[in-house]
Amino acid sequence: MAPRIALVPDAHGPGGRLQRLTDDGTALGAPITVTELAGPVAELEAADHPRWVWAATEPAYGPLLPDLPDRLGRCHDLRLVEALLLAHEGRFGAPRSLGAGWARLHGLPVPADLPDTAGAELQDTLFAPDRLQLPPGTDPLAAVLAVHADQQRRLAAIEDDAERSRFRLLVAAESAGALVAAEIQQDGLPWRTEVHDALLTELLGPRPQIPGTQPARLAELATQLQQALGGRPFNPDSHSQVLRAFADQGIQLTSTRSWELRQVDHPAAELMIRYKELARIHAAHGWAWQDAWARGGRFRPEYVVGGVVSGRWASRGGGALQIPRILRRAVVADPGWELVVADAAQLEPRVLAALSGDTGLIRTAAGGDLYEALAASAFRGDRDKAKLGLLGAMYGQTSGDIGPLLATLRHRYPAAMGYVEAAARTGEDGGIVHSRLGRTCPPPSDAWLDLTEALAPGTDASDPAGRSARARGRFTRNFVIQASAADWALALLAALRRRLLALDAPPADRPHLVFFQHDEVVVHTPANLADEAAAAVAEAAVEASRLVFGDTPVQFPMSTAVVECYADAK
Repeated sequence: MAPRIALVPDAHGPGGRLQRLTDDGTALGAPITVTELAGPVAELEAADHPRWVWAATEPAYGPLLPDLPDRLGRCHDLRLVEALLLAHEGRFGAPRSLGAGWARLHGLPVPADLPDTAGAELQDTLFAPDRLQLPPGTDPLAAVLAVHADQQRRLAAIEDDAERSRFRLLVAAESAGALVAAEIQQDGLPWRTEVHDALLTELLGPRPQIPGTQPARLAELATQLQQALGGRPFNPDSHSQVLRAFADQGIQLTSTRSWELRQVDHPAAELMIRYKELARIHAAHGWAWQDAWARGGRFRPEYVVGGVVSGRWASRGGGALQIPRILRRAVVADPGWELVVADAAQLEPRVLAALSGDTGLIRTAAGGDLYEALAASAFRGDRDKAKLGLLGAMYGQTSGDIGPLLATLRHRYPAAMGYVEAAARTGEDGGIVHSRLGRTCPPPSDAWLDLTEALAPGTDASDPAGRSARARGRFTRNFVIQASAADWALALLAALRRRLLALDAPPADRPHLVFFQHDEVVVHTPANLADEAAAAVAEAAVEASRLVFGDTPVQFPMSTAVVECYADAK
């Protein structure tokens, strides 16, 4: 087992303190005070390959990255681990800062977590006393050691051996994800601003000279919309005004969603769809986005690890979790380098097969296209029906024509359908469910409990209590799958990062992760190492499957492409 070293940066300046620890968190010897951290940390990493213990990864590791000769191997992120443990112990959403953990240990008032802060301000201030949330005069190193030892005790106290082993894996994977997020922000995704600018000009017209002014193409579409809907001026960015403008023409809409507009036989519907598409690009990835996020030939996303209750990542602005397909043309590898773009094929249905152990669904998932195989075995070759039915089962959809599809799935795959339906019943009854590795879903609110307390069997579908219970059932039904898929993705990231670090190349010329969203990774690699990087992705997927699901026959194939431009990957 790797040795552990606690690391506490100085609130201001490059120095800090280091403390060797036993695995249970006991201090070994005296702490070491250094005037700058990068050199001693690099030496200790090369000599001992320790697991670094710190209050939070971004402010501890991020400032070190530019000065480290190589990446650190592993860490224990107290903030992330505290959140996992609190939820597991039934205290979901309790404050998770170092100061909160210290306060709970000493019977002090627990400070609320402060709002997250972006960019340089976060790195400059997060380890100041007010960001740590420690009482005045408290030694941050003493707090790190105490909270870490407490977490190790709580992990060891999980009684079931298998549950404890899986939860420890979750803790390690969540912390490894924090390393990946910090490194992606440091390295950045290659981004050609000249290509981006040309794309925006092609789509929207020239960049407006006056900030806040609407681009020419959007202004033109807005005028065409007004003319198509009777000529009365209205704001196409206002949901209520758009609905009223359509209603004035005798067209009743419940929303401005594209799928609903496509059902409308009126020229304004197509104009509205196009306006929404371009307005979204302008707002989310337009020139203002480029000025803020695409500097120095790199887009540096700021991820929030575990930012969603299912374990999926969130982002601190910048649209890091969804780059529109058309703008992927701006993501171009450096000269002599390539991009390895890989995503897990139909991940969530495969997760359901592995979780449920349904032999029929496992056989269906053994081939390439799971939906094609499902269609051939159960839906007379109709892939759309197969996909609609399986997604409906996982997301709890019951409306429309899905009923017969679900009946077919129950007959063909009783264990898989039973698994998600049991999770739904648990949610409807106010219970909680867990991911494969032990991430815990949020409990129902007090208002939900009050509403559903007297819910009788067979409650009418229109009853608010019944609707609320079924909504929670849909949430827990999907949580067990989506959160387990997030477990798998974290294990994939950790395994892939380790393999890339082990490749025989100088650190500056080594393949490295530059983008991640849900079940897709992008690796920036020297062209001569592209095949090895692609092989590392495939091997990491196999390892993640084994770690998370054990000896399962379910395959988790990665669709992988080696390209110069991200847009060419699909």
